[in-house]
Amino acid sequence: MQLTVTLIIIIATSIISFSGFSNNNVIDKLIFYPPAITNQKEWYRFFTCGFIHKDIAHLVFNMYALFLFGQGQESHLLPGVEVIFSSVFGAKGKMFYLLMYLLALPVCLLPTFEKNRNNYYYRSLGASGAVSAVVFAYIMLNPMQGVGLIFIPVFIPGFLFGAIYLFVSYLLDKRGGGGINHSAHIWGALFGIAFVIVTSQLFSDYHVFANFIESVKNFELKHLFTTY
Repeated sequence: MQLTVTLIIIIATSIISFSGFSNNNVIDKLIFYPPAITNQKEWYRFFTCGFIHKDIAHLVFNMYALFLFGQGQESHLLPGVEVIFSSVFGAKGKMFYLLMYLLALPVCLLPTFEKNRNNYYYRSLGASGAVSAVVFAYIMLNPMQGVGLIFIPVFIPGFLFGAIYLFVSYLLDKRGGGGINHSAHIWGALFGIAFVIVTSQLFSDYHVFANFIESVKNFELKHLFTTY
C-alpha cells in the first residue's frame, strides 16, 4: 500500500498515542490544557493534543474514520478526500489536505480555549476535531454519497447525515458532561466545510459550493429508503 498523507498521519498519531498510554508525562506535556497556554504560552498544545488519545478504543475510532474518509474505501472504489483533493487542486492537493488537517487541530479548539482559558480542571485530547474536518470536507465533495447506519443497510445522503450530526452535537454540547468535547467536533466540521469551499474557489476551477447546491437540490425523499 502506498504511503499516503493519511497513512502518515495515522502512523504518527498511533505511535505518539501508544507512547502516552504507558507514560503519563507524555500526556501531561502534550494535552490541551488552557491554563498552560494562557500562562506559559504553550501554544503547541493546540496541535499536539490531536496526536494523543484517551485509550485504544478512542484512537481506533478516530483513525478508522480518518482512513475511511481521508484515504477512501478501496473495496468500494470510493476515493477519500486526499485523492479528491489531488484531482481538484492537482499537484497541490496533498499539501492542501495536510494543511486542512493540521489547521483544524487548533481552529476546532478556539471556542473551547476562550471558555476555559483559566479553568484548571479542564483538559482535552484526541483528533476528533480534525477528523471531523476531513469528514465534512468529504460530505461537501460528495453530498449524495451514502453514509450507512451501523448494522442497518439504509442509504443516508452525506449532506443529511452531516446536518443531523451537527444538530445532535449542538444539543450534546449544550447539555454538557460526558467527557466529550462536542464543541471541537462542531467547529472542526465547520472549518472543513469552509476550507474546501474557499480553497476550491481560489485555487481550482471546481467550485465545491455550487456543485454541492446543485447536487442537494435534486434530492428526493424516496432516496432515504434506498438500500445498498
